[in-house]
Amino acid sequence: MPSFTPKQLVLLVLLTLVWGLNWPVMKLGVQHFPPLTFRMVSMWIGLPILAVFVASRRLPLTVPRSYWGQLLKLTLFNMVLWHSLIIVAIPTLSSGRAAILGYTMPIFSAVFGSLFFHDRLGARAWAGVGAAFLGVLLLLWHEVGALGSKPMGVLLMLIAAAGWAWGTQLLRRAESPVPLMTLSLWMIALTTLVLTVLAVVFERDQWHAPDRSAMAAIAFNGVLVLGFAQAVWFFLARSLPPVASTLSVMMIPVLGVFVGAWWLGEVLHWQDWTAVVLMVGAIASVLWPKGR
Repeated sequence: MPSFTPKQLVLLVLLTLVWGLNWPVMKLGVQHFPPLTFRMVSMWIGLPILAVFVASRRLPLTVPRSYWGQLLKLTLFNMVLWHSLIIVAIPTLSSGRAAILGYTMPIFSAVFGSLFFHDRLGARAWAGVGAAFLGVLLLLWHEVGALGSKPMGVLLMLIAAAGWAWGTQLLRRAESPVPLMTLSLWMIALTTLVLTVLAVVFERDQWHAPDRSAMAAIAFNGVLVLGFAQAVWFFLARSLPPVASTLSVMMIPVLGVFVGAWWLGEVLHWQDWTAVVLMVGAIASVLWPKGR
């Protein structure tokens, strides 16, 4: 495993805080507001923020026509599947358990990398994957009954996680003719258009003015999650090997679980506490410097 630079570590901490807090924030936001519309409005807020940043850096705003097919593929797996499926699934699950299911992504990513991209994972990497997988199982221990009655939400979260894992592998290996921030801008722009169409088709008759909780959640998602954290993730996904970039964010579902318990009153069990130790072990497997 490579050593993380100070910049990568700082960005990783900020990413963990924003994405970890966002799971209960999203749960709160969609309680009385249509989920696809919630995500659509958030993305329309985040998109101009990212566009202003790209323009201020005097980065190119266009993507060569020859790269459009690759851009569409990256957008589908990294953005469209994830953002559309998780926001529909969240109302049917607790925020903590939704985060846990979403962050089965590192397990999918490690397996995809080994099977399809011939990644050579050392014993420490596989130990981290195993610890993360066991942590997921423990955190779902008391959800078996609920999962049986709400299989669609679980299925959507797992499909989203697998799609994100595949997208991370593709993004890591993509040869982009434009800077990463330009690529991020176009991926978010395309996803915003797709979510707008989905919201109009499926939720137009449910539209109404958001309450204060929904407004605050929309602002948090638009400014921090999409305007900042999404670009940070693309940077980490491209600058680090896939297993390092994915396992290193495993504290996000842990944070989501405990913030959801404190804020939304979701009940914790001994499995939750044991999973924290396993998740920390998974993170250590990629963050701890390798000996000479």
